[in-house]
Amino acid sequence: MKLYDFTLAPNPRRVRMFLAEKGIEMPPTEQINTREAGQFSAEFQKVNPRGTVPALVLDDGTLLTESISICRYFEELHPEPSLFGRDAKENAVIDMWNRRVEIECYAPAADVVRNSLEIFKDRAIPGMPNGVPQIAALAERGRASVARFVGRLDQQLADNQFIAGDYLSIADQTAFITFDFAKRGELEVPADAKNIARWQSEMAARPSASA
Repeated sequence: MKLYDFTLAPNPRRVRMFLAEKGIEMPPTEQINTREAGQFSAEFQKVNPRGTVPALVLDDGTLLTESISICRYFEELHPEPSLFGRDAKENAVIDMWNRRVEIECYAPAADVVRNSLEIFKDRAIPGMPNGVPQIAALAERGRASVARFVGRLDQQLADNQFIAGDYLSIADQTAFITFDFAKRGELEVPADAKNIARWQSEMAARPSASA
């Protein structure tokens, strides 16, 4: 088994946080520096032609390339403590909130970062080399979407310690890495979002936050 990682990228961090919370030892790892186009090297393209990280190669050669899929794989191998839910109801609620975070916050924040930062000029879509121009309107739309989601999440956290209830889940890890990632696009959680601030402080105090 081998994990292709990049310490500065958000999705590989989600996998590292997940493994840390589960108490699972990190598999052998290789860093792929996406800031220096390492994902487009001939060597890595043989591993993952999609040119994205994380990528997990299993002992039988099976390739897993989506961070949530990688986390689900380890969840099946190590079901305790569960981060995807302990029964049908928890599974559904956690999955619902994780998707909300990804669709309403992570993807829009990525639009802001990819369509406004100089480092992504001419390569605004992940996994694609040069030739994809930035679109300013996508960044503006992303900012509006993130702001709307922040209000909804703050309300959810008013009555819940964690995003999907009173237990830590993958939804919390997705949101935590999202808000850190969003800072690169100058997207900050507003000061009046007191419930998110409380939640962020508690998440940041967990050992997995530094994974």
